[in-house]
Amino acid sequence: MTRHSLIPLLGAAALSTFLVACDADSDDGGGSGADSGGQVDDDDGSPTETEGSSTPDPSGTTDGPDPSGTTAPDPDPDTDSSDTDSSDTEDTNSFIDDPDTDGGVSVECDVWSDDCPGGQKCMPWANDGGNSWNATRCSPIDDNPAQIGDPCSVEGSGVSGIDTCDSRSMCYYVDSETNEGVCVGFCEGTQMAPSCDSGFICTIVNDGVLTLCRPECDPLLQDCQGSAACLPATGAQGFTCIIDASGEAGASGDPCEFINACDPGLYCASAEVVPDCAGATGCCTAFCDIGDDECTNVETECVPYFEEGSAPPGYETVGACAIPQ
Repeated sequence: MTRHSLIPLLGAAALSTFLVACDADSDDGGGSGADSGGQVDDDDGSPTETEGSSTPDPSGTTDGPDPSGTTAPDPDPDTDSSDTDSSDTEDTNSFIDDPDTDGGVSVECDVWSDDCPGGQKCMPWANDGGNSWNATRCSPIDDNPAQIGDPCSVEGSGVSGIDTCDSRSMCYYVDSETNEGVCVGFCEGTQMAPSCDSGFICTIVNDGVLTLCRPECDPLLQDCQGSAACLPATGAQGFTCIIDASGEAGASGDPCEFINACDPGLYCASAEVVPDCAGATGCCTAFCDIGDDECTNVETECVPYFEEGSAPPGYETVGACAIPQ
């Protein structure tokens, strides 16, 4: 099987110390992640995703989740989102305030059953003015709704919960300058038994608020459309396309908190496996092809991403530049 026809990962990641900071995202945003699409773990250990400013090509993208065996830091955002955030990825667009909430997490509707009144749909959004999806709300369905894979637009920001997509989908991979993105479908089934079409992975992040079917991808090829990055899928053993929320930061060795806070080809790893990262939540490090001398820092080696014998066909040589443990 070539890396272009990927299947969900079946094994646990060998790099269990690596952080998956999620994707508006968090997306996890993506992440994808919100999102600027970043994804991270909440204080309770659940991945979150934030909305970011980067966007992929709005020509038919959809999405999936984050990898197995990984853990992450905090905030919510993919997400993504999509698909995770650092201060560099915070969305500067205006947000819609909910006068009935005090900024805490609230669930007005169920994203799985879409139990909103006729003409409305259940949508994730940020009810605290932040850039991470942390609540759900019933939002009006557009009079001429866009379908999954179609270009779309949002009102206010990518985490407002109001967009032009049809029911069972949301506008993800949103460009914060144009408020345009791509309609991405929600996971089907139940939270215990989620499903997506072939070629997509279900990622459930931000305390279950964000449930997106994002496309599978290859971290070595970085074969996502537009500016989305191929990153670990939260809650699943695979890789998916999450919005790149790195901004001006995100180079190898840069501090990070969210998985999509690093440049494409890199992701946020725990501090102990990245040189000179002490004191940070995590730092950016590169995916690498095992057997190739690709790691530029002499203190790191290309170590297998998957435990021995657990990598599925097409992923046997996926590694990460890390200090050998």
